[in-house]
Amino acid sequence: MAPNELAEWYWNVPRLSRYWFTGSVVLPLLGRIGLLSPYSMILVWEKLAYSFHIWRPITALLYYPISPQTGFHYLINLYFLYSYSTALESGQFAGNPAEYAFLLLFCWICLVALGCAVGLYLLMDPMVLAVLYIWCQLNRDTIVQFWFGMQFKAMYLPWDLGGRQLIGAPEFLYRLLPRQRGGVSGFGVPPSNRRREDGTDGAGDDERRGWLVSEPVPRGWT
Repeated sequence: MAPNELAEWYWNVPRLSRYWFTGSVVLPLLGRIGLLSPYSMILVWEKLAYSFHIWRPITALLYYPISPQTGFHYLINLYFLYSYSTALESGQFAGNPAEYAFLLLFCWICLVALGCAVGLYLLMDPMVLAVLYIWCQLNRDTIVQFWFGMQFKAMYLPWDLGGRQLIGAPEFLYRLLPRQRGGVSGFGVPPSNRRREDGTDGAGDDERRGWLVSEPVPRGWT
């Protein structure tokens, strides 16, 4: 794509979606190259409430840690952000950016409250999923294409994306109600503290958990 074509594509993106997309590219890159501390951009209730880091709810929405393990997921986020936010802003909310801004603001406030309550440090995943879910509900009978050419109605897309990860109990429930004995968790899934048959202890499973799962603050962020 030639530079002028790239610039034309960028400026043709609806305004609110363009601002959101730009922030979601710039902040992760600044964190990746070390110009900004990743820890300073995540949502931490203690820092927000007691140290008055009032920027954290905004940066937690835009920031995502880029690494070889998370790079593909980050690119998928950007693709969904661009596709479905643009579709909403130029479709159902065409000519009415104030209404779309209110929709985004309402979703963001709800996610900030949820993040502070359960220790959700990054808000990009659930915010993108919220916009995708709204588009799918407004276009329920539209046929969408997913991995490997699978086609189905848009109303089922959010469940295909996040359903598997949401089947198991969220991590914050395990913190509030720790296990008292062995057994199974979720829908017949062995608990993480049970050693596997190959001798490993399941370390690294948390890295593959899906959206809306609270994780400890990674090393190096403090």
